[in-house]
Amino acid sequence: MTFQALGLIAPLQQTLATLGYRQPTPVQKQAIPAVLAGRDVMAAAQTGTGKTAGFALPILQRLMLEGEAAPREVRCLVLAPTRELAEQVFESFRTYGGNLPLRAAVAYGGVPIEPQIAKLRKGLDVLVATPGRLIDLLDQGAVSFASLQTLVLDEADRMLDLGFERDLDILLAALPKKRQTLLFSATFSDEIRKLTKGLLKDPVTVQVEASNSTTKSVRQWLIPTDKRRKPELLLHLLTKLGWRQVLVFVKTRKGAETLVKTLHDNGITADTIHGDKTQPARLKALARFKKAEVQLLVATDVAARGLDIEALPQVVNFDLPSVAEDYIHRIGRTGRAGLEGEAISLVCADEADMLKAIETLTRQVIARFEEPGFEADHRVPETAPAAAAAAAAKKAAAAAPGKKKRPFTGPVGKPGAKVQAKAQTKPAAAPKGAIVVTGGRGAKSLARAAGKVTAQAGGRKAKGGRRS
Repeated sequence: MTFQALGLIAPLQQTLATLGYRQPTPVQKQAIPAVLAGRDVMAAAQTGTGKTAGFALPILQRLMLEGEAAPREVRCLVLAPTRELAEQVFESFRTYGGNLPLRAAVAYGGVPIEPQIAKLRKGLDVLVATPGRLIDLLDQGAVSFASLQTLVLDEADRMLDLGFERDLDILLAALPKKRQTLLFSATFSDEIRKLTKGLLKDPVTVQVEASNSTTKSVRQWLIPTDKRRKPELLLHLLTKLGWRQVLVFVKTRKGAETLVKTLHDNGITADTIHGDKTQPARLKALARFKKAEVQLLVATDVAARGLDIEALPQVVNFDLPSVAEDYIHRIGRTGRAGLEGEAISLVCADEADMLKAIETLTRQVIARFEEPGFEADHRVPETAPAAAAAAAAKKAAAAAPGKKKRPFTGPVGKPGAKVQAKAQTKPAAAPKGAIVVTGGRGAKSLARAAGKVTAQAGGRKAKGGRRS
């Protein structure tokens, strides 16, 4: 199928051809005709599958064929949960609409509001905004929605969670009841689906992959270790595997700054993105990372829904996310646009419940590999039977010649070598020196039980309203 077959006008087809877009992705095939027909849409598809084009292209076409914006009025409003995502979506609209005489702008907090007000005075065909800044603009009488035709909630699951409920109530009350509403996201929980019933009218449901699934282009594995050993383990992996560009996710802003200081102290260039940094500082950090001026970018989940980094090879979960759905969005920063990527999680005993929630949500067992010298004193409990864990390890380690664009590095960086297995099942083609954890007790615990390892001294037990 071609974009022409979807009914897109010639200027949009020309732009897509220039960008090298040959055929629509599955989500685009289903969403574009529905949006063009004026239907409400609820679309779920994995990150990197072209969701933004799935709503931006038909919206641009409808705006082009249906009048123009009056002063201070907005014809299409796109709400995004983070500044980074708002900027990314705005750039997409600007790129796809390059051959169209339409006006678009972006509005978010952390930067002066006056330039945003100035752009609104002329009227906008498309406004991409975060909820907090949009409420500020409403309070100042800088924007009108009298002519609004389409509302888009991008990353709708986050937009509809309790943290945004008050802001959304305020904004929805200011919008016309008669409108087209589009919800796009990689994940939709059952609770979110219930909340959408009052927003959508006879919607078209687009479900490209199994609900809440992870992309197949990302090879996932984890290393169980103790919490206090995580910084040392990350430094070890950077050296051993030769990683050159890594996006690292942590749970807290303080944790991000602490980790970056440790990296700097060890000669590793790194920067942070989190909610305490100003928007110019966040954009600067992202630009430095994209230009390879820093090796690591350490981010909180504010970055999981808006970072588009071309050919990013690795994502590391230094901390597992508290919300299981965020795992899908985190690892979706790699393995985009048909490329392959790796997602590595450093997991301690405190995070066992989080790990179980992630594996339950994604309906998979994440392969475990113990890194020699970093085995956990406080064992990470098993989340699946030994056979399922062994199958997951075998799948993660497999690197069939001619089918993988980049070999599996694993925790030791020698693809294709045999593994020292610590279970009844021996996965094939796992990396040399790695210990595959497939069930039961941890490797160090087993060794101690056999009298082969003595406890090390100093071992510690594991510790039992925003506006964008």
